[in-house]
Amino acid sequence: MTAKKKTLPDTGKPITLKILAEYLDLSPATVSIVLNNSPVAKSISQATRQRVLAAAKKFDYRPNLHARMLRTRLTNTVGLIVPEVSEGYFTKVMLGVEEHLLQEGFLYFTVSHLGRPDLIEEYPKLLTNRAVDGFLTINTELHHKTSLPVVGVSSHSKIPGVTNVVLDHNRAAKIALRHLYELGHRRIAFMKGSRFVSDTEVRWQAICSIAQEIGITVRPELSIHLEKNSWSPDLGYPPVRELLNRTHDFTAIFSFNDTAAIGAIRAIEDVGLSCPRDISVIGFDDIIVAEYYNPRLTTVRQPLHQMGSTAAQLLVKRIQSPQDPYPEEVSFEPELVVRESTAGVHDLSPKRKPR
Repeated sequence: MTAKKKTLPDTGKPITLKILAEYLDLSPATVSIVLNNSPVAKSISQATRQRVLAAAKKFDYRPNLHARMLRTRLTNTVGLIVPEVSEGYFTKVMLGVEEHLLQEGFLYFTVSHLGRPDLIEEYPKLLTNRAVDGFLTINTELHHKTSLPVVGVSSHSKIPGVTNVVLDHNRAAKIALRHLYELGHRRIAFMKGSRFVSDTEVRWQAICSIAQEIGITVRPELSIHLEKNSWSPDLGYPPVRELLNRTHDFTAIFSFNDTAAIGAIRAIEDVGLSCPRDISVIGFDDIIVAEYYNPRLTTVRQPLHQMGSTAAQLLVKRIQSPQDPYPEEVSFEPELVVRESTAGVHDLSPKRKPR
């Protein structure tokens, strides 16, 4: 005599967890653990897990998110606050953030403030009203404490309750300037980032300190203070073109980021000079296009994907275990990637004389 195959009751209503569990002859807790990919799910046999997942798919079971919210008081959503959404720096960080949030079953709202203080002030309130469980900020410094956990990537927030994921900027300045120094560069033009970027002051202080340590003079007449709130090569083109209109008496440019470096190289070419034959250029970040630009860009690599993934991991952990201790800062080491945009100093050619 064979066992009668179980069927689900045709109620015309969505299948509940209890009904699915009865069909599988399992406890509702076991089914819930498997479907929510709980950390203890690994203690359940692979065969049972596959059976639960197959049945959920077959009968189009959808968990009751409202019931879960009432039970856990969590929505499994986070607010992502960024200066802007574009390719480059943001893209590489977001690849790491998305990878981990999707793995953990989290969704996110993304808002971009474009450097406007009023939006930086307002967005945490608006996202809190949308019932997010926490905030992940990128290159954005919050100035007021929130009731939710916050993890910032290159945000340098000084308020309590924030975990800052940062780069070791002293190390970054040291490997970049040592590289230029060993190539014979002494008269170097430096870019200081705009006031809209939270990394600006930390990086500039590191550059000035390490330059003095190595024996390189940071000359005011060769220092470019970026004013634009831009994430395109236009950030670097106008100020470098203006500098070249005043003088050619420098042999290298240390750019604030890779996009500004690309703009700087275009400005060099447009006045009849060449990179790196006449002026070397070093970037910062190692964005995706850095390896494919002509010349391929020498740059200080930030492990952006890893920083994003770590930030998401820290935030999820803080959301799920709010009583556990958490680090105030997690620091990452940079790496110098030497390509084609830097070279040794050559004798001044007629083209390189000031005009």
